[in-house]
Amino acid sequence: MKNFERPRKKKRFPLSVLILLLAVLCIGGVELLVCSYQDPALYMRVTAPVRAGVQRIAEAGQSAWDYLGRTADRLGREAAAAADRAASRLQEFLTPPEPEPEEDLQLVDDTEIAPPPRSPAVYTVTALESRDGREYLTGGTQEFIYYNQTDALWAEEKYGSDRLGGYGCGPAAMAMVVSSLTQFDMDPVLMAQHCVDHGYWAKKHGSYLSIVPGTAEDFGLTCTSLSPEETDADLISQHLLSGSLVVALMGPGHFTNGGHFIVLRGVTLDGSVLVADSASRERSLTTWDPELILEELSASRSSGGPLWVVSPSFLQ
Repeated sequence: MKNFERPRKKKRFPLSVLILLLAVLCIGGVELLVCSYQDPALYMRVTAPVRAGVQRIAEAGQSAWDYLGRTADRLGREAAAAADRAASRLQEFLTPPEPEPEEDLQLVDDTEIAPPPRSPAVYTVTALESRDGREYLTGGTQEFIYYNQTDALWAEEKYGSDRLGGYGCGPAAMAMVVSSLTQFDMDPVLMAQHCVDHGYWAKKHGSYLSIVPGTAEDFGLTCTSLSPEETDADLISQHLLSGSLVVALMGPGHFTNGGHFIVLRGVTLDGSVLVADSASRERSLTTWDPELILEELSASRSSGGPLWVVSPSFLQ
């Protein structure tokens, strides 16, 4: 048989004691109030410990509040800095790295290169004429608008973050092609901005080879690649006599020590080639052996390079 104990009653604080304490507090409060009027000095001595305690509590509270404020500010600054670092890392992760250009550096040479093997042609073969504030090269199957990237008018203008005068042979060559074959009026500065906007600019290298087929398509022209191994002087002459232009990326030789875009713009009666070189009026007024042009082409093969035929769409 189990023994069940009666539950113990909880002890309660006597009600009479609570009433007594309340009475003491009330009487004490009244006496203090009366004392503050009757004897202020005594009131100040009696309440001094209480007031001192309250003052210490207030000061401690203010110090704690100030500490919390400083801590919150510091944590806020650290959180903002961490957020900035995280945003930067996210931006770096989401931004694809700039592809390394496959072609040679396209920079106007500061060092000497081999001079043209021939003297400038006579005026009746080709000439540079100025009309209405523009320069035109004569001698091809059509009037050809010429721009020189090193002229003061263009040289200090920007090609991306580079100088147009140093790295702008790509946009200068395509400005000549587009202006000569279409109704678009594109000078080197306008073409440089177009190339930056469309991703043809290669920082510190000049232009990606996609500048030729890309720009041709952008302005309604037809662009066809020529294989250097399958191209000869007769094929070049055939394209030039039909009214097309040929853009060539040249390698080290008579035009550059690195990489350089030029335009083949015509053929003479003896089969020589006329060029437009945006870095040299002298070379643009010289006739060239087509075999030398083919020998000095760049070794780059991206985007159909280094030789492209560009034609108005009505010729196709």
